[in-house]
Amino acid sequence: MSKPSNCITVVQARQLQDNWVATRAVDIERAMGSADTREFLFSVAELEQFLNYIKNSSSMGPQPGVRIYFGAYDNDASDKATVFLAPTLGITEGSPNNYNLEPLNKSIGGHPPKNY
Repeated sequence: MSKPSNCITVVQARQLQDNWVATRAVDIERAMGSADTREFLFSVAELEQFLNYIKNSSSMGPQPGVRIYFGAYDNDASDKATVFLAPTLGITEGSPNNYNLEPLNKSIGGHPPKNY
């Protein structure tokens, strides 16, 4: 299998992470009073299972997609930040979410956060 065309280099990924930390992490830490996680881990098996769930359950649209959302748990939770992956009915910017399928959550969040 060949590498996907939209992969970026490790150097580019580090720069993106550095940009995020420099422009957002400081304000989040100041607002929360502590550092929040900013990286999330799903196993390959979990992602494959989720993608198969979408492929096998999507009845509308020939090319379902996945939209990634930032989220936050209630203030009484020990882990504040999270991401969830939401199935979509297409792969364009305006494609609606597929609310007939449930999003994927429950990743492992790094705390303290790890830089790329």
